[in-house]
Amino acid sequence: MNVSEAIAVRRSVRAYSTKPIPAEVMQRMREALRGAPSACNLQPWHFILVEDEGLRRRVAEAANGQSFIAAAPVIVVACGLPARAYPRMGGHASSLDIDVAIALDHLTLAAVAEGLGTCWIGAFDEAAAKRVLQVPEAVRIVAMTPLGYPASPGLIHPLGGTGRKSEAEIFSHDRYGGPTE
Repeated sequence: MNVSEAIAVRRSVRAYSTKPIPAEVMQRMREALRGAPSACNLQPWHFILVEDEGLRRRVAEAANGQSFIAAAPVIVVACGLPARAYPRMGGHASSLDIDVAIALDHLTLAAVAEGLGTCWIGAFDEAAAKRVLQVPEAVRIVAMTPLGYPASPGLIHPLGGTGRKSEAEIFSHDRYGGPTE
């Protein structure tokens, strides 16, 4: 599967099988995260691969009770290291969230190419998740995703329309032509 195909078929998966992820596939998932670009190549991240079933349940509880994420054999918790991020992205903000998001997006596309599912999780209680995973105060949890084989293979492929906005709604040429709010 090429990257365009992976982009076209990737969906948020909310039901996972118990099938384990082979070691060689997990290695490719780690390489997808590790190989992502970041501002000034600072790589201000650390990824916790939560495999222990009890810890997965506790992370799911910290993720506003989204119990489906504990069913996946792995939860990837994407942490950002603020002190290591480029501080002036666009002249005003840290690159931290963007850098970590790029890496996690690389993972989601690599996962679909392997037949794995993911679901971007941004709804969580960071303090609770940090307690569960013993994340230091200075480190931020930016996002997380379950990682595993979909309970049904059809869950990873489009079921009709994609629900995406039209090109006219999201692109303009040569100057801004989008919404003002």
